[in-house]
Amino acid sequence: MSAARSVRLDKLLANLGYGSRREIQALARAGAIRLDGAELADAGDRVALAPDLPERLTVDGESLDPLPGLCLMLHKPLGVTCSHKEAGPLVYGLLPERWRRRDPPLSTVGRLDKETSGLLLLTDDGALLHRIISPKAQVAKRYRVTLDRPLTGREAEVFAAGTLVLEGEERPLLPVRLDVEDATRCAVTLTEGRYHQVRRMFAAVGNHVAALHRDRVGGLALPADLPAGAHRVMTAEDVAAVFAGG
Repeated sequence: MSAARSVRLDKLLANLGYGSRREIQALARAGAIRLDGAELADAGDRVALAPDLPERLTVDGESLDPLPGLCLMLHKPLGVTCSHKEAGPLVYGLLPERWRRRDPPLSTVGRLDKETSGLLLLTDDGALLHRIISPKAQVAKRYRVTLDRPLTGREAEVFAAGTLVLEGEERPLLPVRLDVEDATRCAVTLTEGRYHQVRRMFAAVGNHVAALHRDRVGGLALPADLPAGAHRVMTAEDVAAVFAGG
C-alpha cells in the first residue's frame, strides 16, 4: 500500500476554507492546531492526507472538516436555487459557512429547480460528478409528482414509448417509467435530466405539475430522518448505491 500524499498544513487548511495562509499561521502560533494532541506551531509543516486525519487533527478544539473528495446528500427544500450566483436563497447557504470557501468548491450534481424539493447531491470531486451525470452511466432519478388534474390513464404508455418530443426540441425523450399512486399522484423514473423535464412532460399530455419532489438517485434514497434543509456526508456505500440502480 502506498504512503498517503502529504501537503503543507497552511495550504490544506486554506483550501478547506479556514482562512488565508497568514491567518492559519497565526492559528498555529497560538497553539490552536493540534495533531494527535500535540501542537503544530508551524503551519508550514507537512501532514499526510490519511483518511483518519479529520479524526486526529483539530482546529480550535474542533475536528478537521472532511478532506477533499467530499460528497454530500442534501434534502433540498422549496424556494432555494441550485446556483452560486443567482439572487435569492441558494442551496450553498444551507451548508456550513466555511464549506462555501473550499477549493476545489462544492458543486451540485445536476440541479433541482427552485420549486422542486428532495434529494440533491453535492461534491468537490469533479470526476465523480461527471461520472454520475454522464449519459453513459444511466443513473435513474425518481420523482414524486402531484398534478393539478387527474391522470387520464394514457400517460404511462406515452412516457414509456420513447417517442415523446418536448416543445421546442427535436430529439425524443428516452423512455420514462410512470407508477400511478392515485388519481393525481404518481412517481416517474427517468435517466435524462433535460431542463424542467418532468414538468414539460406532463404539459405535453395536457396536465400541470403542482408539486415535485425527488426521492431517489440511482439506488440511493433520501433518508427518512434527513429533514428539509439538512445535509449528511455520504459514505463510500452511499456513493456506490448511486450506481447500483433502484
